[in-house]
Amino acid sequence: MGFARILFEEADGVATLTLNRPDRLNSLTAEMHEEIAKAIGVVESDPAIRALLVTGAGRGFCAGQDLNLSEAAAGGEFDAGAAIDRYYNPLVRRLKALKKPIIAAVNGPAAGAGANLALACDIVIAARSATFLQAFCRIGLIPDTGGTWFLPRLAGSARAMGMMLLGEPLSAAIAAEWGLIWKVVEDDKLMEEARSLAAKLARGPTVGLGLIKEALNRSLESTLEAQLETERDLQRIAARSPDFLEGVAAFLEKRPARFTGR
Repeated sequence: MGFARILFEEADGVATLTLNRPDRLNSLTAEMHEEIAKAIGVVESDPAIRALLVTGAGRGFCAGQDLNLSEAAAGGEFDAGAAIDRYYNPLVRRLKALKKPIIAAVNGPAAGAGANLALACDIVIAARSATFLQAFCRIGLIPDTGGTWFLPRLAGSARAMGMMLLGEPLSAAIAAEWGLIWKVVEDDKLMEEARSLAAKLARGPTVGLGLIKEALNRSLESTLEAQLETERDLQRIAARSPDFLEGVAAFLEKRPARFTGR
């Protein structure tokens, strides 16, 4: 499958999707959205792919929407809601619904929709030089791409409000301290660490990992009573998977499990 604005490759059960407009800090265009959607479709449908790694080419992760290509840049009216309906909301929904773990390797600035795209992934690793910026207030917009949902749940409402109203960059170290991301690594170790983590997840019990994602996503809108029932229902599904039988056998035989993702 040929792409012009992203790179997409698969090896050893891991698909790597690299945003590839380094001259524009990987800012998003309609063409990029369409290519990302196609790539996610491959990940969804190919059972050999058991984890997805998302990163950016060059010195940045993603600077959000490319405003140079919007109608607003030419002085016209820009229907931001239409763009959100067509591209951003479907992207977030597919990432959260994907029954395979997603790792974001944030290699540099992640701003606007780019920051929230990273937060939509399951595990975020950032280079020490990376920054997270809710840039929307700088141009009179509100955070989108799930930002108003993710940020208060990850960092709390006070910190989310400050980030969104002030539009100040947040260092990777503080993002980790506040609970926005999983961990910070040195710049030259980022991709090594991210690939190692993705490979570990790809060797894991894929069905169970997907159900963990589903349970956690449901919990954010659930009562305790409803969540207990969700845990029961999803555990029933997990316990019917061949990977569960393999996990139990490996535990009893005191050997490493050989999961197949089924």
